[in-house]
Amino acid sequence: MKKELSVKSVVAIGIGAAIFVILGRFASIPTGIPNTNIETVYPFLALFSVIFGPLVGFATGFIGHALKDFITFGNPWWSWILCSGLLGLCFGLIGKKLRVTEGIFALKEVIFFNISQVIINFLAWSLIAPTLDILIYSEPANKVFLQGIITSISNSLTVGILGTLLLKAYASTCVKKDSLHKE
Repeated sequence: MKKELSVKSVVAIGIGAAIFVILGRFASIPTGIPNTNIETVYPFLALFSVIFGPLVGFATGFIGHALKDFITFGNPWWSWILCSGLLGLCFGLIGKKLRVTEGIFALKEVIFFNISQVIINFLAWSLIAPTLDILIYSEPANKVFLQGIITSISNSLTVGILGTLLLKAYASTCVKKDSLHKE
């Protein structure tokens, strides 16, 4: 059976992509390495992907990053756009193992989330993005692997700190399953 996107998912993708563009454009901190910033957008992408799932996470990361590149640079950098989409997809898959929407984001979940996100960030930014940069754009290997490693570290830290805080805050707004009792 073909499963179509719900209206809720389409709206979430649109809002998520818009927020991605705004955060990516105006809330990035330069690292000193060319075209490499400390991004606040990935903690948001983690939150959005955990809440709405892997498909919304992929589309939000992919579309949001593509729009940001068009607006900021005038042309897209497809290798990094794909990695943003893959990050959203993976964050959404991690979210299936978490109970954030049930109001639970305890130490065990925090540890699982952070170990997973560090692995995903390093695979995406230190391996996939630089390899695609070399294959697609014929970029020098030493440059793109340096960018990838710096991006992996900074994204792991921002998602680890801000992403954990966002997920914890979101979980605290959700009603726990057995929290209501009949008197």
